[in-house]
Amino acid sequence: MKRKKLIIAGIIGLIMLTGCGAKSKESSDTKTSKKVEVVATNSIIADMVKEVGKDQVSIHSIVPVGTDPHEYEPLPEDIKKASEAEIVFYNGLNLETGNGWFNKLMETAKKKENEDYFAVSKEVEPIHLISNSKQADPHAWLDISNGVLYVHQIQSILSKKDPSNKENYQKHAETYINKLKKLDASAKKEFADIPIEKKLLVTSEGAFNYFSKAYDIPAAYIWEINTESQGTPEQMKQIIKKVRASQVPSLFVETSVDKRSMERLSKEASLPIYSDLFTDSLAKAGSNGDSYYKMMKWNLDKIHEGLTK
Repeated sequence: MKRKKLIIAGIIGLIMLTGCGAKSKESSDTKTSKKVEVVATNSIIADMVKEVGKDQVSIHSIVPVGTDPHEYEPLPEDIKKASEAEIVFYNGLNLETGNGWFNKLMETAKKKENEDYFAVSKEVEPIHLISNSKQADPHAWLDISNGVLYVHQIQSILSKKDPSNKENYQKHAETYINKLKKLDASAKKEFADIPIEKKLLVTSEGAFNYFSKAYDIPAAYIWEINTESQGTPEQMKQIIKKVRASQVPSLFVETSVDKRSMERLSKEASLPIYSDLFTDSLAKAGSNGDSYYKMMKWNLDKIHEGLTK
């Protein structure tokens, strides 16, 4: 009987040890698999973080898909997410400073620059606005080589903040960068066949300066940067004159702007709007252009098609 009691006690002890061990392992696994909380200011940056971070990160994009990031008012959810985030990535180059919303958000969330929040455009050589030589054009990502610089910066910060996954971040970044570089190289070859007299990319906003320089396609636009002064009589007069002096076969309009000014230009110049283009935002999930790679491929393909008509 005594022996039987000892055996039962031993079994109970073993079960308890096994349970504790399982609980300890579960706790350890949970700790190991904890994701890095990241906030990105827009969908394009968020997608890049997703490509580099994969399952190691949890991402919140502040500016919703299809919304202009130049002017934005953060929601309570954005403030909460930014306060809890270990890393905040923003574009920089004056993109988020339209009405000071980003600086206010970082102050409210008690975040410090280069400790908690980081500009992904840090290594980009800025192009400045014609109307304000002291203000940088923020649309650097529309040159894929700058997109690659963004990815390098994201990979570097993630690795510093989460060194245990440094090799994973590096591997993911290298794979992604190679994919982007192939698209970049292919586009530069394709655009070489466009006749010089047709080489003019006409859009609503002057967002394609980096694109223009990278792919040797001169850019023209109705207004230079999204503000309250868009499609004014003087702006329309100037762009109509420029378009009529060229042999450009097609016009383009961005997905994130009011299309009425471009529709008016199309009518005045008797030229078709060939396609929508992505500038400040990705497309909705499941649509063409719902990733940075896909939006750039769409833009490159449609611009080439439209200018070779």
